[in-house]
Amino acid sequence: MPRPAPDRDPGLQPERTRLAWRRTTLSATAMAALAARQLLRSAAPGPVEVILAALTGLLWIAFVALAHRRMRAMVTGRPPALPPRTALLLVGCTLGLALCGAVLLVRPGH
Repeated sequence: MPRPAPDRDPGLQPERTRLAWRRTTLSATAMAALAARQLLRSAAPGPVEVILAALTGLLWIAFVALAHRRMRAMVTGRPPALPPRTALLLVGCTLGLALCGAVLLVRPGH
């Protein structure tokens, strides 16, 4: 008779995942701070720069909020699966942050 599969260790794996989420939010925070720095260092920021910086801030807030919700879910021994909608929102925030950062860096004359 086969033995039942043991429940997973509730200690280390969720902790590693929480730490990975924290590192990711730290990276997003650094990117948002660099975008703000780019805007502040510009002698006369145009409307495109201001809109991109504001969009970067909004994307950062959304990303941190979603990541924080996921980190709180990791407290349980067996967290629920990441909902597809949340995963798509996180991917969208990440791509949006990368796109905003790239455009802010390659703007001609800045």
